[in-house]
Amino acid sequence: MTMVKLLDLDHFVLTVASIEDTVAFYQDVLGMRPITFQSGRVALEFGSKKINLHKAGKEFLPHAKVPVPGSADLCFVVEDVAAALDHVRSKGVKVLEGPVARTGASGPITSIYLRDPDENLIELSEYDDA
Repeated sequence: MTMVKLLDLDHFVLTVASIEDTVAFYQDVLGMRPITFQSGRVALEFGSKKINLHKAGKEFLPHAKVPVPGSADLCFVVEDVAAALDHVRSKGVKVLEGPVARTGASGPITSIYLRDPDENLIELSEYDDA
């Protein structure tokens, strides 16, 4: 039996209440770059990855079975979690928790937690060996 061998994550989709509010937050607070593709679709690029955005009620097909804003829990790796903490606070974003010790996909991390405009949980983490 042949197994599927996953290599990487290319993109994921967030269903959001407002494309504009989401773009503003992810661009201003997290430094992502908005792009437009396929006749008006919007995504946010960071590194070699992207987040495609679907407006709630106007999702592109196919989509998740129950696409709703605020259901995601995302962890992004940052270069310096202390600098990230200072930055998000300077933008007036409430930090829910952190810095706290957690375990990432590749080992121990230090994380802070905040929410985006749809109340998705956003974790910003730095690997402890960085």
